[in-house]
Order: sequence, then structure tokens, then C-alpha cells
Amino acid sequence: MIKTAILVDGGFYRKRAKHQWGMKTAEERARELNAYCLAHLDKKDGNVERQLYRIFYYDCAPSRRSVYHPLTKKNVDLEKSDTSTWTTSFMDELKRRRKYALRLGVLAERPNYNLRASVTKDLLAGKRTLESLTEGDFEFNAQQKGVDMRIGIDIVSLALKRLVDQIILIAGDSDFVPAAKLARREGIDFILDPMGADIKADLFEHIDGLETPWKKNNQDSLNELA
Repeated sequence: MIKTAILVDGGFYRKRAKHQWGMKTAEERARELNAYCLAHLDKKDGNVERQLYRIFYYDCAPSRRSVYHPLTKKNVDLEKSDTSTWTTSFMDELKRRRKYALRLGVLAERPNYNLRASVTKDLLAGKRTLESLTEGDFEFNAQQKGVDMRIGIDIVSLALKRLVDQIILIAGDSDFVPAAKLARREGIDFILDPMGADIKADLFEHIDGLETPWKKNNQDSLNELA
């Protein structure tokens, strides 16, 4: 039996899940995340089964600040926004699940609203005018602080204390590489799940394999897995 810890970069997961499987309620997304993680346990390394140690989920609690919107010229109370309500409900769902540990960072002190990249491109190409802009053309932007650090600390701690045999990281960037290198030197099997997203070619030398249990068009039944 291989003892496996699953680490989830929450911001990355939510973005990829929305792209892959569309919008969902907080409860539905939490069930989906749980099912997605458990799908990793259905896979075997040779003839050896995986045993879940814990699922670590890394994210930021929603901001309670007011942010100026450049189109409406009004301050938006983020604590009362639909996004804040959804995120709070989503995290509450995860907290109630067995074998979950939430590791929360903080959002940057100066969040803002930016034009979506596609809208900016259309404006520059003359396909849109400033007069045609709507609130939906803007997206909320707030940098996360402390999330990558917490992921790195947990990888190092799991490895040095020999708490697990294997780490599966659901993420899409390379910030984890230093911690992954240490874990591998300690004999930990390190698997990356980028959820079907492309990764940099040089990442392959720092992991022991890629694994994505669900593809965009063949999602397993949540009722069976969640």
C-alpha cells in the first residue's frame, strides 16, 4: 500500500475546473473536487494500491475590502459580492469533509478590476469601442500571498518526516520545483497533475510523472465518486 498525500492549488483547480466542466454551485464544485482527488486513488502503481493520507487544499479566503470599479465609478463591497459568498460556501463544504486540511493565504492589499485580455485585444483592433464596455468585460484581480509558500512547506514537511510515500500535486506552474527536488531526494514519488494543461518542458526532470484522471469530455460520475 502506497500512502499518498494530494495537494491542491485551489486557485488553479477552480480556474481549470470552470474551463473543463463549466460553472457549478459551491456544493457541486466541492463534490467534484473530492471526486477528482479520489479518482487518483483508483489508479495503481504497478499492482500496489494507494491509500489516502490527506487532501491539502491551498487558497485564499475572500477579500472583505471595497474596490473601485472603473466603469461604474462605484466602490464594490467584495464581502457582499456573489464571488465572496460562493467562495465562503465552497470552503465551508471542504472543511466538513473528512481527510481535508485547508491552508489559507491572504489576498493582496490592493485588489482591482482589470479589462479582460480578450476585450483589450478587441479594443486595440478596433472591434470594440469604449462606449460598448459593460461590467462583464472586467475581471477582479487580486494576487495571492503565502499560498505557494504553504505548498512548499508542506511538501518539505511530508518528505522529511516520511509521513507519505507519494505526493500528487494538482497545479500548473513551476513554483513547486525546489520543494519537489527535495522530496525526490528523500525518496518520495512526486506526481504532477496539471489537469490537462500544458506544462513547461523542463518540468519533466523535476517530477516522477504526469497524471490526470479526468479529461474534459469524459468526467466520471460524481454520484459514484463524491
